Amino acid sequence: MRTYSPPLRHSPWPLLMGAVALMAVLALSACSTPRTPEGIQPVRGFDVDRYAGYWHEVARIENSFERGLTQTSATYTRNADDTIKVVNRGYDPVRKAWKEAEGTARFVDDPTRAALKVSFFGPFYGGYNVVALDENYQWAMVVGSSKDYLWILSRTPTVPHHVREHLMERAQAMGVDVSKIRWAPAAGEQHARRAVLT
Repeated sequence: MRTYSPPLRHSPWPLLMGAVALMAVLALSACSTPRTPEGIQPVRGFDVDRYAGYWHEVARIENSFERGLTQTSATYTRNADDTIKVVNRGYDPVRKAWKEAEGTARFVDDPTRAALKVSFFGPFYGGYNVVALDENYQWAMVVGSSKDYLWILSRTPTVPHHVREHLMERAQAMGVDVSKIRWAPAAGEQHARRAVLT
């Protein structure tokens, strides 16, 4: 006489525990300090008070959160707790509206080393490394968590041609794909484009 043996069922617990462990690792890595990309050296002797204020974004490698925006800018304000308030702004010519995002930046270690992490979404941080800086704090080049994120900032809407060449050479020497860098049109060109689109 045959005895009935129910089919073997595998317990779901090992799979569930594995999924929970994976989610915990991902959450911790998202909250952790972003690494400075290989070959990138943040500026030493950095003075956050001199860096604070309004900057025009004169060039960038296009990214998802700024895609299509023009007249982009960044404003940095030092908070009482030594964090930095970050306000990024840009004009969306398709929606004919300004977009603004506010975040918080913190130094990764020594505040005289220009390696920071910035958060716009709770505990999720991106890298912010100032890798070239004018001695009078008139222009700066920033690389993010990878070399696919780069911004060139200026106190004025444009930078002189020799500064532009210098920064492109610096970026290339750091291993950045300079063919991806897009320069903002001059202010007059931007207004002309808006007039055509309106």
